[in-house]
Amino acid sequence: MKNKRNVDILVLSDIHLGTYGCRAKELLAYLKSIAPQKVILNGDIIDIWQFSKRYWPKSHMKVVSQIFKWISKGIPVTYITGNHDEMLRKFEGFSVGSFELQNKLVLELKGEKAWVFHGDVFDVTMQHSRWVAKLGAIGYDSLIWINQVVNFVSEFIGQGRISLSKKVKNSVKSAVKFINQFEQTATEIAADNDFKYVICGHIHHPEMREYVTEKGTVMYLNSGDWIENLTALEYSEGEWSVFQFRDEDFPELGHKKKDELEMDLEELADLSQKSPKELYGKMLQEMLKN
Repeated sequence: MKNKRNVDILVLSDIHLGTYGCRAKELLAYLKSIAPQKVILNGDIIDIWQFSKRYWPKSHMKVVSQIFKWISKGIPVTYITGNHDEMLRKFEGFSVGSFELQNKLVLELKGEKAWVFHGDVFDVTMQHSRWVAKLGAIGYDSLIWINQVVNFVSEFIGQGRISLSKKVKNSVKSAVKFINQFEQTATEIAADNDFKYVICGHIHHPEMREYVTEKGTVMYLNSGDWIENLTALEYSEGEWSVFQFRDEDFPELGHKKKDELEMDLEELADLSQKSPKELYGKMLQEMLKN
């Protein structure tokens, strides 16, 4: 087994466990390849909006299990709530062992402050039309599922993967404008409060960019997502970087294309007949496995 990379701080967001678009197998391979000293889960980790006991594949459970293994080893894990897991916000401040639940976080890095939060606070749709946002999430998940089918065919005939949703966002001027405004708003507020770094998720757009404001220079960081971009933020030896998952770096995944498109039907049939209490008991047993 190859040596694991040391990472001082790992930031993940927008994993959306419990949805068809989540790339849990790739994420698990990445998590097993690193040895983080601190982990920040920056929102939308479990998609409570769309969670259904009818869809919770083993690969999704293994991601949760890996995080629990880190916690059991005493590695600090901070779960910052997002909009898709917003019902957890009422439990802000909860902690057990090396795990804590927060709505935002301030880090001290080499004498500089970093402001960490999910980012949906800047989303006007979230603030005033929550039902529209939830409807959009369902449409987005459907588009991702269609995209998986398209990619299966595309790779079968020797073509590369494509992202339909990224093409849509990149071709719509309003989407590009929203991303730019999101970044500018975050950095300006960070500068006003003497933060050197502002770390967000939410918009599924990985980025690391320095902004010059009237109050000073701010580094804007976004961890992206594990649906389309398969990215994370890593802080090591005093420097930030964006990790980008590439298939060629993880040959152990093989070419299980069919598994990426289909659920384990036997598991689905089994789970669908269980009560929520039985289901959660099964999940807990999986988490406690070595």
